[in-house]
Amino acid sequence: MQLIQRFAADLAALWPGGGRLALAVSGGPDSLALLLLAHRALPGQVAAATVDHGLRTESAAEAAQVAAICGDLGVPHHTLTVTVAAGNLQTAARAARYAALAEWMQLHDLAALSTAHHADDQAETLLLRLNRASGVAGLAGVRARSAVPGTRLPLLRPLLGWRRAELGAVVAEAGQLAADDPSNRDDRFDRARLRKALAGADWLDILALAQSAAHLADADAALDWAAAREWAEQVERTAMGLTYRPQAPRAVALRVLARIITELDGEAPRGSGVARLFDTLLARQPGSIGGLVARALPGGWSFAKAPQRRS
Repeated sequence: MQLIQRFAADLAALWPGGGRLALAVSGGPDSLALLLLAHRALPGQVAAATVDHGLRTESAAEAAQVAAICGDLGVPHHTLTVTVAAGNLQTAARAARYAALAEWMQLHDLAALSTAHHADDQAETLLLRLNRASGVAGLAGVRARSAVPGTRLPLLRPLLGWRRAELGAVVAEAGQLAADDPSNRDDRFDRARLRKALAGADWLDILALAQSAAHLADADAALDWAAAREWAEQVERTAMGLTYRPQAPRAVALRVLARIITELDGEAPRGSGVARLFDTLLARQPGSIGGLVARALPGGWSFAKAPQRRS
């Protein structure tokens, strides 16, 4: 009962409004714990969906297993089958997943979506990205409340203060058997190796690491706010493209620069490329990135499409 009350309090802090709650349930121990906790905390007010990306042979059976558990609980369930676009598999799968969930929510009048991200997820992601020299945007953890991508639907993560072991215990106590993804133990994957290393590092405070990721998310949001203001005050459209008169610190100016490149070139640039272009322009040298050319002018920096070569 204490766990149910704890979950209800965590959820209420994020979502004081009413309405039916949508749950993204893959069948793994974390999302299965979310299902069990939400069902007990909000009886009759939750619905669940499992997104089948079709990327693993076991995915259809796992979705059927979740449907059976939901049937036993009396929780409405839908399996959403999606096609993942070519390219970056992880990014494409995420986009397809949230698009399908948003459509399902709108069809069934569901007010908010909850996912099972927890403290261990936050800590692992932070450490992995620290090891790759990520900046603030990369180090920022997921926020406890945001929006389903591409919509205004609330996206809630009420388990960010919970440990993976606690969620596993919820599932075990309910007598349920969660789906097992062997990739979680496959040493070919960085996260799996890190997870094994963390299991033996009892001197690390996972909840504190997760909180640090949350603080970095706040810093990331502050930088976005500052970059939006810098854009409004210092970026001007010209006949050829855009002119930027940088006034903000480097971290903010880099975000403005990335937005300029994305808007003119149509693709989001890599952070390392943006940083190199920034340093080039700061040295008053011309530069290029993607299909753009950039020049340092007396009053700022100009950005325009590179002239097409004649064949």
